[in-house]
Amino acid sequence: MSRRNGIMAIDQGTTSSRAIVFAHDGGVLGYAQEPFSQYYPEPGWVEHDPEEIWATQLRCCRLALRQSGLDAADLAAVGIANQRETVLLWDSETGEPLGNAIVWQCRRTAARCAELEAAGWGDTVAALTGLRLDPYFSATKLEWLLANRPGAKELLSRGRLRAGTIDSFLVWRLTGGRRHVTDFSNASRTLLLDIHRLEWADELLDLFGLPGAILPHLCASSGVVDATDPAWLGAAIPIAGIVGDQQGALFGQGGLEAGDSKNTYGTGCFLLANTGSEPAPPEHGLLSTVAWVLDPPGHDEGGPRGRRVAYALEGSVFTAGGAVQWLRDGLGLIAEAAEIGPLAAEVADSGDVYFVPALTGLGAPYWDPGARGLLIGLTRGTTRRHIARAAEEAICFQTAAVLEAMGQTTGVAIAALRADGGAAHDDFLLQLQADLAGIPVIRPRIRETTALGAAALAGLAVGYWSEAEVVGLAGVDTVFEPQISPDERARRRGRWEQAVERAVGWAV
Repeated sequence: MSRRNGIMAIDQGTTSSRAIVFAHDGGVLGYAQEPFSQYYPEPGWVEHDPEEIWATQLRCCRLALRQSGLDAADLAAVGIANQRETVLLWDSETGEPLGNAIVWQCRRTAARCAELEAAGWGDTVAALTGLRLDPYFSATKLEWLLANRPGAKELLSRGRLRAGTIDSFLVWRLTGGRRHVTDFSNASRTLLLDIHRLEWADELLDLFGLPGAILPHLCASSGVVDATDPAWLGAAIPIAGIVGDQQGALFGQGGLEAGDSKNTYGTGCFLLANTGSEPAPPEHGLLSTVAWVLDPPGHDEGGPRGRRVAYALEGSVFTAGGAVQWLRDGLGLIAEAAEIGPLAAEVADSGDVYFVPALTGLGAPYWDPGARGLLIGLTRGTTRRHIARAAEEAICFQTAAVLEAMGQTTGVAIAALRADGGAAHDDFLLQLQADLAGIPVIRPRIRETTALGAAALAGLAVGYWSEAEVVGLAGVDTVFEPQISPDERARRRGRWEQAVERAVGWAV
């Protein structure tokens, strides 16, 4: 099979679109990024314009390709990673979206989720999907769109209505409307996929009033599904990888074996641990999700023969880097986010100050939407340095709590943690993480791990890379080893949990 000269990754995120062309050694040949608008039509509502997402993503692909010095025909494949639970509706005949997409952050369906929980659906949903009844996920968003978007029911009656996450919409556009697909990793975030049978769950489709005919066909995360229309990039390029962004980062970090884990340090933190070929129970505030599904190399989506499934446990921390942004924008404690690490390093400890950054409630492993932020332990001797350190420590305490919950759920302690995301450049933060979690923290040489994961899944499908090569693509930049004693770690984490107890349940 021809190796050609590169793989293009489409990395469609929550606030920007990106495209990266990777060489066979993992080096970046071309890169482009463009932000797009965020819309907040009502308090707690978040929307995106699908046409703006498409336009920015297409421009990024074209610019990255030009920067690489390659022609489209030189690319072996395209892989797509995307913001996950964001959903939209569109007309299959015209390709036009029915209004804006509802973003994963949107809370407009919170009351509907509470209603379903009160009706006793929580256990059924968890057993089938590995998830919680929460507006974070896609099903209640789709239910709302079908009921409220003008023209949706008319298009449904005419067989022209299509629904999907952002990957589905991008594939639809890239293939000129030939394919309506989503991979299992994205489907597992909708509250509609039976993650054990790997099928849309009829019981849940009925619950949310969603016709199966509008949903995409399910496909592997690594496997050729079609090719781009030559009009977009200049040649028909195989679309061979599709993956949700967090699962993509785990794959890009080489986390292909059970027990491998990664944490993405961004506005929030998303910690995923590979649990192998069977889903772990969604206990201790964690979610169980499909990590990826691999078709054999060269296999053109011909069914499950030879197909391999990997699952993951996920712990979602709602506020991590967002706490640093609040210290900057809300309190004016720092001028730039990058100041936080050096400022925190100016003191030997936090002076027994603890910051619980429950600015939008607490995620895993606590899952308390009523929790509110708390800063405790203040004295006349407290300075902004102590508060800065408490904010850095809060990110690490939350991650350590998720790691502990994962060990309780699987019975297997995680031996090392791979780190990526915007805050992974912060040496002080990653050393704190190693100290407070008690395990090594590994920072990769290639930081664009989500895009690298999408590229690797596509490259694996067309024989551009082997699995052994994929494992080593991200490389290792720095390993941070724990430097404090187990007793000191236990003492500090105990104090953190005391602070959390005071923050939970505040907004009742």
